[in-house]
Amino acid sequence: MAIRIGITVVTHQGQNIWQNGLGQNVVFLAEALQKLPFVETISLIDVGDQNALPPQVDMAAKGLRIMRTQDATDAVDVVFEMGGTLDTQWLDLMRARGKKVVFYCCGQPYVGLVEPPVFEKPVHTIRPDRYDEIWLMHKDRLSIPMMRTLHRCDVHLIPFIWHPQFLENRIAEVNEHGLQFGYQPRTDASMKRDQKPQGFRVGIFEPNISVVKASSIPMLICEEAYRADQSSVSAMHALNTLHMKDHPTLVHLANSLDVVKAGKATFHGRHDIAGFMAQFADAVVSHQWGNDQNYLYPDALYGGYPLIHNSPWLDAGYYYPNFDAQEGGRQLLRATREHDASLADYRARAQRVIDSVNPFNQANLDIFADRLLHVCNNGEAKVGV
Repeated sequence: MAIRIGITVVTHQGQNIWQNGLGQNVVFLAEALQKLPFVETISLIDVGDQNALPPQVDMAAKGLRIMRTQDATDAVDVVFEMGGTLDTQWLDLMRARGKKVVFYCCGQPYVGLVEPPVFEKPVHTIRPDRYDEIWLMHKDRLSIPMMRTLHRCDVHLIPFIWHPQFLENRIAEVNEHGLQFGYQPRTDASMKRDQKPQGFRVGIFEPNISVVKASSIPMLICEEAYRADQSSVSAMHALNTLHMKDHPTLVHLANSLDVVKAGKATFHGRHDIAGFMAQFADAVVSHQWGNDQNYLYPDALYGGYPLIHNSPWLDAGYYYPNFDAQEGGRQLLRATREHDASLADYRARAQRVIDSVNPFNQANLDIFADRLLHVCNNGEAKVGV
């Protein structure tokens, strides 16, 4: 059996691989599937308008090709709807010809279903019964029954994958400007025993476009730490906040915080983690709700930065549960006091996480192979016709 795979992408003018994690995830999946001996080709099906991936992706070196939907009709056996939404009539045609269609769901399914009508967000609606299988990551395990009922097909868990290739390329660009990505210890032998290290410059990278990942709890965590010890936080940088800087709720929250009143808070637009951390921050405070696998985590861990988070999946960093801003503040204080001394152990734990999510980890490849063979064999997919 030789399987030809198509994975959807949506291209647009001025695109950048750092705009979101989805673009990186598509590349990681494509490269992982290329490693499977029964996969013949990987094609990226573009539902956008550029017919090219962001400049950070070397298509030729990766052995990937990009094509329009109509050109993929006779070129693929299994279609992954992942980075962009395909025309339902085309999918019906492909399934009628014996091809298989898998929805590789990256976004949080429940929030994607509920937030648009509740908050009057624009949304592109699709007919649910379009797929042969749905693949979800562990972060969305609670949505399995919902997705089975909605889409009328089997739902399976697949690995969360991440690789440092794009981060390493960005780090090299940052280095060319004389900047260094990676945690730098704040203590040295010249410091007196009773002298405190410099407080952390905290970066908050939540996108603030959904309740899934927003900056409110991280801001309160910084506030908790600052109230307990004003030397613990020397700066708080809240990224991705400019689009809501004038909203009364954010203004009220920010103006109530001591760390803001002290002039230590700055609100920014969007920045990539390597460029921003190399210049302005040396710790990351994060919060999620039903999204405990997040590319921000391995990005920060790869640099050895203290990561204060509430992801029960993540066996690294400094963990606080749920919405517990007080415990988050204690973990931030703990990091300020212990991180330098325990940096070697911290990096070792971080590396174990990074190894576990590597797309080319054999355990991950085996799961992808089993799932791909299952969707083809159980439905007797027509291959190469």
